[in-house]
Amino acid sequence: MSKSYAYPEFPYRQSAAQREGRVERHPLVVIGAGPIGLSMALDCAQRGLSVLLLDDNNTVSFGSRAVCYAKRPLEIWDRLGVADPLVDKGVRWQVGKVFLEDDLVYRFDLLPEAHHKMPAMVNLQQYYVEQTLVDACEAHPSISVGWKHKLVALQQQADHARLTVETPDGRYELLADWVVACDGANSDTREMVGATFTGQFFEDRFLIADVVLKPGVLAQAQNARGLGTVPERWFWFDPPFHRGQSVLLHKQCDDVWRIDFQLGRDADPEAEKRPERVIPRIQTMLGPDLPFDLEWVSVYQFACRRIDRFRYGRVIFAGDAAHQVSPFGARGANTGVQDVDNLAWKLKLVIDGAAPEALLDSYQDERAFAADDNLRHSTRATDFISPKSRVSLRYRNAVLQLAASEPFARPLINSGRLSTPTPYLHSPLNTADEDSFAGAMRPGTNCVDAPLRHAGQDGWLLNVLNTLHGPAGGFTLLAFGERPAQERVAEGRIVARVLWVNAAGGDVEDVAGLLAQRYDARPGTVYLIRPDQHVAARWRGFDAGKIRAALRRATAQP
Repeated sequence: MSKSYAYPEFPYRQSAAQREGRVERHPLVVIGAGPIGLSMALDCAQRGLSVLLLDDNNTVSFGSRAVCYAKRPLEIWDRLGVADPLVDKGVRWQVGKVFLEDDLVYRFDLLPEAHHKMPAMVNLQQYYVEQTLVDACEAHPSISVGWKHKLVALQQQADHARLTVETPDGRYELLADWVVACDGANSDTREMVGATFTGQFFEDRFLIADVVLKPGVLAQAQNARGLGTVPERWFWFDPPFHRGQSVLLHKQCDDVWRIDFQLGRDADPEAEKRPERVIPRIQTMLGPDLPFDLEWVSVYQFACRRIDRFRYGRVIFAGDAAHQVSPFGARGANTGVQDVDNLAWKLKLVIDGAAPEALLDSYQDERAFAADDNLRHSTRATDFISPKSRVSLRYRNAVLQLAASEPFARPLINSGRLSTPTPYLHSPLNTADEDSFAGAMRPGTNCVDAPLRHAGQDGWLLNVLNTLHGPAGGFTLLAFGERPAQERVAEGRIVARVLWVNAAGGDVEDVAGLLAQRYDARPGTVYLIRPDQHVAARWRGFDAGKIRAALRRATAQP
C-alpha cells in the first residue's frame, strides 16, 4: 500500500430503474472511470448532456501509472474546471536532459516561449488526477456514476445499444443512444463489437520504482545524482549504475521520485519486482547509504497499436481502448484527453439534432490521424532506446557519441518525443486558406494561448473562449481590429459569436500584442474557432457568406 496516499473506496449504489426492474434508456453511457472516461463524462455533462458513467471497480488506479501531463491536456482540463488543483499539486517542469554514461549530451526545453497560462508539463501521480476528476463528476448534477457496474454484454440496434451490466446485486439491462468506451488497453467493449486492435508488441521489459526521498536527504541525493536540483526529466543511456541499459527519472509530488529501469527481454517480471532485486538497483544509482522507501514497484511491457475503426455503430472508442503507445513521450493519457476534447462537442451537436451523424465520422478522420502520428513517434523512440538490430545499435551509439561535440546530432537523440498536439491539417472539417498567413495557426490546429485583458481584468484567450458561450461551448469568430457589422453569424442551429479584439475598445484588449503576433493578425483578420478550440477557418476580412459555408463544413453539413 502507498505510504503517501490513502486510496478511497467509492460507494456502490443501485439505480431506481435497477431496483424496480425497469429497462431505462440513456442518451450517453461512458464505460470506464479512468482519467479518459471521467474527462469524457465531465466534458459532455458541461455541454448539457446527461451521462451515465460505469466502472467495474470502486477506487482510483493503484500506483503512479501515468505521471506526465502536457500543456494541451492541462488546457482542456482548465476548460473543464479541474486544472488548478492538478497544477497546484503537481510538479512543474519543462527542461529535459539526456546523458550518455554520466555525460550530458542533449538538453531540450518544452516551452521556451514565455506568456502561457499552463506549464509545459506537470508530473502528478494518476490517482490524484482521478480523484480530482471523480470529485468533479460526483458533484455534477448531470452525471450518474455506477461503481462496481461491469459491462458484460452489448448488442446494437439501428438507433441504440442494449447493455447488460453486472453488479453485486446481479445483472440488469439498460439502453443507450450512444456508448463511449474508455475501458483501457484490454477493453472488453472492443471485444464485444468485434473490433481489431493491431500493431507492434515490444518484448523489452521495464521496471518502475517509485521511491520516497524525504526533504532532509535530498542534499545527499544531489551529491549522488543531482536529485536536489530544479525538477527536470533525466534520461541515461548506458549509465555506470545500470550498464548496457537505460534509466529514466522524474520527480513527483509527496517527495516521490519515479525511476524506470530498462531490464531487457529476458528479465523475469516476478523476480524483478521483489524488494531484494529492486533495492540494490536503487542503491547502486543513488548510493548505498541514502535512506529511501519504496512506494510502488511494477514491471511492464508495452505495445504500439490502435483500433481499426474508432466508431462501431453506436459505440465510440477513446483513450487506451482506441490506441496504445509506449510510455516514452507521455503520449498515452495526454492523447486520450485530446480524444475527449475532439468527441464531446460533436456528440452534443448530434444528440441535439443540430448536426448529422456524419460529424461523428470526423472523429475517426482526426483522432485516428493523431493516433497514427503518436504511434510513429512512440515506435521510433522505442527503436532508439532499445535497438533491435546491430545496425540500429551502431546508429544509436554514433548519434550519442557525436552529440557531445556536434550540435547537428543532438536533435537526433530520441529518448521519447514529448507529447504535443497533432494538428488536423487534412481534416474534412477545415476550410482551406484563401489568403496568405504566416505562423502555425493553420486550420485544424489547436488555438495557442495568449495574455489579454477582458472586462477590465488580466486574463487568457482560452479562458475567454471558455466563458463566451457558457459551459455548453460553441463556435467563436475571433475578429481583429475592425468591429464587424454583426455580433454573430448563424447557419441553421449552429451559431458563431464574435469576440472582437481591438486595443481601442473591443471585447478583449491585446495588451502585449502577443495575440496578434501568434495569430498573424492585422486589422480585418477573422478566425473561426471550433468548440474544442481548434481553428476551422481564417480570412483577412469578415464575410458572413464565407463564414456560414465554413460553419456548414465544420459541422459536416451538406
